[in-house]
Amino acid sequence: MPEPLFQKIALVGIGLVGSSLARVIRRERMAGTLSIATRRAETLARAQELGLGDEYFLDAAEAVRDADLVVISVPVGASGAVAAEIAAGLKPGAIVTDAGSTKTSVIREVTSFIPENVHFIPGHPIAGTEHSGPGAGFAELFEERWCILTPLPDTDAEAQAKLTRFWEGCGSRVDTMDPEHHDMVLAIVSHLPHIIAYNIVGTADDLEAVTKSEVIKYSASGFRDFTRLAASDPTMWRDVCLHNRDAILEMLARFSEDLSALQRAIRWGDGDKLFDLFTRTRDIRRSIIEAGQEVDVPDFGRHVLAHPKPESESA
Repeated sequence: MPEPLFQKIALVGIGLVGSSLARVIRRERMAGTLSIATRRAETLARAQELGLGDEYFLDAAEAVRDADLVVISVPVGASGAVAAEIAAGLKPGAIVTDAGSTKTSVIREVTSFIPENVHFIPGHPIAGTEHSGPGAGFAELFEERWCILTPLPDTDAEAQAKLTRFWEGCGSRVDTMDPEHHDMVLAIVSHLPHIIAYNIVGTADDLEAVTKSEVIKYSASGFRDFTRLAASDPTMWRDVCLHNRDAILEMLARFSEDLSALQRAIRWGDGDKLFDLFTRTRDIRRSIIEAGQEVDVPDFGRHVLAHPKPESESA
């Protein structure tokens, strides 16, 4: 049996991303020992019940002791506190990375606590669902999804290459990016859509002329799909908004301008402008499918779940 990629991996945070990492690490035998830390006793007990690791700790500093790789997967607002907690337990030569959706703020809050003889390489696996907690994870979460690394100027090339192999072993495609550019890209492809979803669902909830039961009973696929985004972890998305504030505000301003233009087109009956916009946006959907980031299945695959093929046809 080949040697594991790391003798010991420590996961600090065992929500969707952390528990998915635990599952794929065990499946691919990437660690000799897998250590898990979380601050809530009931969450840790659930992780242990699921058999996600080999060692379990409420003290993150104990969990990372002797670890060759430490992955911090907590809401970005807690990253600095976690770094401060684990700093004394990190061994020389260890690689520390994270899974946060914002990078500039994480780098600012974490780097001051990481010892000089430890390699801090920020990262962001672009993979997720609206679910959270240790039971939400699955080993296939990262397959064919991008993981963006935002290495610091003095990052050790060998450590970065090893972290790249780790994410590739999880099934990810790996890219590198400047932290500020990462935050701007994610503001438009992830953060803004979630904010819009939260706002639309909140607007529906506030409507006085439409009852909540009607919103639920008659929800068409468009509103229903917005509710999936709006069901995401409130703590995580609160922190994303606060920690990527500048980029999000810039994208919100651009969105507001485009929304005003759309409003004018509807008001003045400009069908050509509406048709051109809707044609252009449909092409984006097709491009995402061609890039392998979505499947070309009607109705987002719901008909497959509702009407599965007979066993004889599924081979």
